Amino acid sequence: MKKTGILNRDIATVLARIGHTDTIVIADCGLPIPDHVPCIDLSLKIGVPSFITVLDIICEDMIIEKMTFAQEIKGHNSMLHAKLRKDYSEIPFDYVSHEVLKKILSETKAIIRTGEATPYANVILQAGVLFADRKES
Repeated sequence: MKKTGILNRDIATVLARIGHTDTIVIADCGLPIPDHVPCIDLSLKIGVPSFITVLDIICEDMIIEKMTFAQEIKGHNSMLHAKLRKDYSEIPFDYVSHEVLKKILSETKAIIRTGEATPYANVILQAGVLFADRKES
């Protein structure tokens, strides 16, 4: 049995398999999920687990070079957007329309579905690399 880190075997497997520029998605409970994309469904009831809880835990275990959100989060979920900008200020943010975001889902390695039930609480996480900033010896 694992001693630390993410215990969910499906999430741990996805994170171990992704490489530079691969993407995963953390989604609210209403985001439509393409049939061919693996879905790790964590939702237990409305709000549980929350989007922020899952994102925080994933970010502890994943090198993220970019986060992509629906442009609509700015106007329809401004409190969440402000928290994300504050908590993840070191990671570049990108925005696309919600319709474009849904189309991009077909290219992701996995979607982690939360119990979140607030508007536009979805993010595409693009993997970075561990050695990107290392200097040659």
